[in-house]
Amino acid sequence: MHPTVSADTPLYTPAFLLLCLSHGLFAASFNMMIPELPAYLSSLGGAEYKGLIIALFTITAGVSRPFSGKLADTIGRMPVMYIGVFACVICGVLYPPLAFVSGFLTLRFFHGFSTGFKPTGTSAYVADIVPMHRRGEAMGILGICFSIGISASPPIGSWMAQVWSLDAVFYASAVLAALSMVVMANLKETLPEKQPFRFGLLRISKDDIYDPLALPAAVLMILCYSSYGVILTLAPDLTDEVGVGNRGTVFMLFTAASISTRLFAGKISDQRGREPVLKVSALVIAAAMIAFANTTTPVMLYCSSVLFGLGNGIFAPAINAWTVDLGDPQRRGRSMATMYIALEIAIGVAAALSGWYFADHFERMPAVFYAAAVLSLLGFIYMVFQPMANQFLGITSRRHSGEGNNQKNPTTSFGSRASDVISKKKVHRTGDPVNRSCQDKW
Repeated sequence: MHPTVSADTPLYTPAFLLLCLSHGLFAASFNMMIPELPAYLSSLGGAEYKGLIIALFTITAGVSRPFSGKLADTIGRMPVMYIGVFACVICGVLYPPLAFVSGFLTLRFFHGFSTGFKPTGTSAYVADIVPMHRRGEAMGILGICFSIGISASPPIGSWMAQVWSLDAVFYASAVLAALSMVVMANLKETLPEKQPFRFGLLRISKDDIYDPLALPAAVLMILCYSSYGVILTLAPDLTDEVGVGNRGTVFMLFTAASISTRLFAGKISDQRGREPVLKVSALVIAAAMIAFANTTTPVMLYCSSVLFGLGNGIFAPAINAWTVDLGDPQRRGRSMATMYIALEIAIGVAAALSGWYFADHFERMPAVFYAAAVLSLLGFIYMVFQPMANQFLGITSRRHSGEGNNQKNPTTSFGSRASDVISKKKVHRTGDPVNRSCQDKW
């Protein structure tokens, strides 16, 4: 049984701040090389494999999610985070000596273990140490730190590649990952009943792969986050096409815009509900994809990037908090893994298909962005007609399952209030004590 976090627990504890710093360094580590990788792969003679740069990374990230979720709920949050960061260190060191197409693609495959493990452990750790009524805000702050790492590192990486070489970028990424591990060394484990590792824990059953209660968040993630896979694959080429010299500019702009919205979007989702915030974000992301489809000048590129960042900044903290709200509180690692598996599917499939269809034919690029816009609009439609859509897809959601009650608590009012209340029956089944308030039941 996981202990309940008191409602008066402060958010900005040393543990939370250290976790945010570690997460930012981790994000900078694996993202600083991204803008230069398409051109690097072409220089190695593998231009036709550009779509695999992101796709291979996301395959291992997605496949490892069930393992990381189960391990986070058994051996602890900290070991899972260490595994993810250690993968960044090893791959960063190995990129330079494996400077050939098959070696590079193999490393991209194994590099995906980093995001398969670290974010799962981090999200579960945050849910352990912050009070429920500030969960959206906490996810927003964590996302800001992650976004700072993502936005600051690509321009620096591109500059380092121009001044020195891409090898310097690879080694710098390994150093940043190592620093993330050093920061994490000051954190204490939050899982109360840790188990020692044994190979039997690596046996995954259907029950370990996903949390059925978190499937609504997974569906929305696939529909809305495919756009990110398209951006990761096509943005560097679009940047060259419109005449912007630094390929990291797009990543810097959209992530800076994302940072500007994450904090207040998380707070609004705490106060007004996850679902209204997610609906708005889906529409903004769709508009950004349409803007990218019509981009022909640097200014249009900059504006499209900012709009995309605003949409993602609204989306990220709300979808993270919604996943935790919907999932089994005794298996938060599995719930977050479910959502992150959907994220990797969205990015990986979108990256592979967009790279395959684009194939350096710039006249095809607008169609890819329009397709991503359609998927985001489908995400909005899904949220509007969620009861009907879930029934059609065979998804049981707390919001519509009839469990719980409609008690309104000002500290736990999420818009879809029934989705945030755990029924007494389910609480007894998971071993939680039945308390008087929605807050205590978590």
